[in-house]
Amino acid sequence: MRSARPILPRVVWGTAALSYAVAVINRSSLSALGPAAQDHFGIDATTLATFPVIQLLVYAALQIPVGVLLDRIGARAMILIGGVLMIVGQAAMATVPEVSLAIIARVLVGAGDACTFISVMRMLPEWFSLRQLPTISQVTGLIGQSGQLVSVVPLALLVGATGWMGGFLGLAALGVLVVILGVVVLRDSPGDSTVIERITGRRGRTTENARSFADSRTAALAAVQPPATEMIPVISEVRVPGLGFWNRARKLLRLPGVRLAYWVHFASPFAANVFLLLWGTPFLVGGLGLDPAAARGLLSLTVVSSMVASVVLGPLSSRFIERRVWFTLGITVAIALVWTAVIVWPGTPPLALVLVLLVILPLGGPASMIAFEVARSHTPRSYAGFGTGLVNTGGFTASLLVILLIGFVLDLQGAGSPEDYSLHAFQVAFAVQIPFWLLGIVMIIVEQRRTKRWMDDNGRKLR
Repeated sequence: MRSARPILPRVVWGTAALSYAVAVINRSSLSALGPAAQDHFGIDATTLATFPVIQLLVYAALQIPVGVLLDRIGARAMILIGGVLMIVGQAAMATVPEVSLAIIARVLVGAGDACTFISVMRMLPEWFSLRQLPTISQVTGLIGQSGQLVSVVPLALLVGATGWMGGFLGLAALGVLVVILGVVVLRDSPGDSTVIERITGRRGRTTENARSFADSRTAALAAVQPPATEMIPVISEVRVPGLGFWNRARKLLRLPGVRLAYWVHFASPFAANVFLLLWGTPFLVGGLGLDPAAARGLLSLTVVSSMVASVVLGPLSSRFIERRVWFTLGITVAIALVWTAVIVWPGTPPLALVLVLLVILPLGGPASMIAFEVARSHTPRSYAGFGTGLVNTGGFTASLLVILLIGFVLDLQGAGSPEDYSLHAFQVAFAVQIPFWLLGIVMIIVEQRRTKRWMDDNGRKLR
C-alpha cells in the first residue's frame, strides 16, 4: 500500500501531461508546414496567418469561460472534452477542401487546446505539495515542449511521406488513443473513483490508497508555512462567493499580484509562440535561405533549449520565490535584445547570432510558467481555474496579434508568398514585436512595485 501512494499522483500527472503534449502538437501542427499549407490551399501570407490567429483568438477568448467551467465540472472532464474537440478539428483539417472550412477546423483545435493546459495546471495542486509545484509545473511545460518537437520534425516528415490527409489523420488517431487513456486514468483529486469503479459500483484498493494519500497530503499541507522571506503570500483559502462573471474578474484584477502574473505571461512567451507556431520556417527558409531540412533542425534546437530551461527554472523558482519574476523579466529583455539585433543587422545576420537567437528565444515559454506560480499565490482557491484562464490570455493575446501583424506587414511589402519572401521583408515584419516587448516589460516593473507595496501593507494579515 505504501508504494501505491507516491505512484498514483505521478500516473495521473503523467497522463495529464501527455494530454497537454498532444494539445501542443495540435496547436503547433502548422509550425513546419506553413509553405505546405500555402501550396495545399493556394493562399497568401495574410491568409496563412489567419489559421493560427483564429486558433489563438479562440484559445484566448475561451480561457476565462473554460476557467469557469473548470471550477464547476473539474479538470478531468475539461481535458477529455478538449481532446475530443481537437480530434474532430484535425480530422476536418485533413479532409476539407476549402480554406473557410479549414479555418473552422482550426477553431475546433483552438477550442480543444483552450480546455487542456489550464485544466492540467488546475489539477496539479490537488496531487502535489506546495513546495513541489514550481518544479512539477516546469516539468509539465517540458513535456509540453516535447509536443513541439514532434510537430517540427516527425509531423513534417509524415506529411511529406503520406500527404496532407495522412499526416493530419495520424494526429487525430493519436488524439483518440490519448483520450481513451485519459478516460481510464485521469481523476480530479486523490480519493476520486476511476471510471470503471463508477460503472461497476466497486471501489478497490487503488481508491483506498488514493484516499489515504489525500489524507496524508492534507496533513502535510497544513504543516507547510510560507517562508518568512516569501514575497507573495498564499491566500488560497479566501472565498468570494456570489459574484457574477465580470465582478469576479474585477475582484481578481484588483489584486496587483494577479495583474503582475498577467503581464509576466503577456511579455515572455509570445516571441517563441510566433516563431514556432508559424513564422519560424518561412523566416529560416525564405528569409535566411536555408533548406527545409536545416530549418527543421534549427527549430528542433529551439525546442531542446526550451526543455533544458524548464529543468533549470523549476528548482530556481522554488528556491528563490521572491526573485522569480526577475528571472522572467531578465529572459524577456534578453529575447528582445537579441531579436532586435537580428532585425537591425545590415544584410544577412551571422550564423552565430542566429544560433544565439534560437537558443534564447524559446526560454520565454518556461519563463511564462512562473506567471502561474504568481497567480496561484494570489488567486482565491475557489476561483483557481478562472484566475489561471485570465492570466493565460496574456501571452496568447500578444501572440495572435503579432502573428497577424507580421503577415499583414509582409503582404504590404509584396512579400506575402514563398516565392516573394526576402530577408529585409522579414526584418521589417518582425519589428512589430518591439512595442509588445516594451509594453510588457514596463508593466511588469510597474505591477511588481505595486505588488511589493501591497505585500508590505497586507502580508502580515494574510500570513
